[in-house]
Amino acid sequence: MSERTLIGADERTDDELLAAHVAGDPNAFGLLFARHRNRMWAIALKTMRDPEEAADALQEAMIAAFRRAGSFRGESKVTTWLHRVVVNACLDRIRRNKVRKAHPLPEDPDRMSELAGSTRTDEVERHDLRQALNAALGQLNTDQRSALLLIDVEGYSVEEAATILGCAPGTVKSRCARGRARLARLLVHLREDE
Repeated sequence: MSERTLIGADERTDDELLAAHVAGDPNAFGLLFARHRNRMWAIALKTMRDPEEAADALQEAMIAAFRRAGSFRGESKVTTWLHRVVVNACLDRIRRNKVRKAHPLPEDPDRMSELAGSTRTDEVERHDLRQALNAALGQLNTDQRSALLLIDVEGYSVEEAATILGCAPGTVKSRCARGRARLARLLVHLREDE
């Protein structure tokens, strides 16, 4: 997606929209947010691992970005700055909520097992693999999980991830290496099943 992604009839770049917002254009920030909301949501959801927490973190991030737009120095792309604001809001929420929330069980366990029995084997295996991977990711510390998600899931370069996370590229590489090593240990049972 280029800097000139169209939203309706507005062809302004992200930089132009942010500058227009700072200059007082009441619609510019809304257009900027609409342009990038899906990716911001994906980052918040993958970082928080809970839709309600992710929604709250994303809202806090967008309020912070709205208020602090004037402090954007232009040293990176606007999207990189927005991603960093989202990641920081997520990390702040995680720090505030040190106690992990319990995830509710399905309301009707009989119905869930009935549905599971009616699916194809490969779908069940993919679901089990996804659950195992999510559980393993949940056991990583926040720094490792954030680095892995940005590099391996979102496809950012090490330098872009370093900018978003506010650390050195070497730190991102180290977090990814440690996170991958821990994931390999946590998921070794999947290789043994093959």
